[in-house]
Amino acid sequence: MTNPQAIPEAVSPTDLPSSAPAGVPSGADVASGDGPRAVDARPFDAVLCDLDGVIRFYDMTDLTRMERAAGIAEGTTAAIALAPENDLPVLRGEQTVEQWTDAIASALTGHVPAESARELATAFARTSFRADEDVVELLRRAQAHVPVVLVTNATLEVEDDLARLGLAYFADDVVNSARVGVAKPDRAIYEIAAERAGVPMERCLFVDDRTENVEAAVALGMTGVVYGGIADLEAALAPLLDAAPRY
Repeated sequence: MTNPQAIPEAVSPTDLPSSAPAGVPSGADVASGDGPRAVDARPFDAVLCDLDGVIRFYDMTDLTRMERAAGIAEGTTAAIALAPENDLPVLRGEQTVEQWTDAIASALTGHVPAESARELATAFARTSFRADEDVVELLRRAQAHVPVVLVTNATLEVEDDLARLGLAYFADDVVNSARVGVAKPDRAIYEIAAERAGVPMERCLFVDDRTENVEAAVALGMTGVVYGGIADLEAALAPLLDAAPRY
């Protein structure tokens, strides 16, 4: 789910201004034979981007209505579903979505009757979602310059979810926590993502709506952006989109 906190500027481990991201000294240039020196304006060599809260958003309308009808506070189901003891097993690929749903329903029985608990758990696990097409288009533009890799804490069904969104072949690669067995902010998932992108970590831009995930990326040398809205992504990608495309 989305994080309401927004840090519009890129955060780099060396606290450089956004015009000079980590790993790109301001005014860096590259010699080209005996001729003029060509400026390499590309600020990073890969974009590693979160899925939920940046690209994918959920419609909680039906679940909220069901919670009210059941006499529990709005957000109770999500709080239980996303508690570490319930969601980490499914995010690490140790459980199926069906098993996760069972765990949510079991935990909800302390709040509502068993039948209502099952209905609420199922509604949460199968909540409808959409893609922010403006964000997708912006990332497609970035792909003309660098690889774009999705780095997501998700279930074993995320490939099907991307297909439903029409994004099955959108990213250059997808690093899904349930497939690799580790979830953000574990450093291993960032290392896997950088390896998949084929670039050093200090040459990656990492975008996520959760502050703790961005902080972990920055600690590894990446430039990080806490996503609070498309303006944050536009600002981070602006120097890249002004550079020459990769193909």
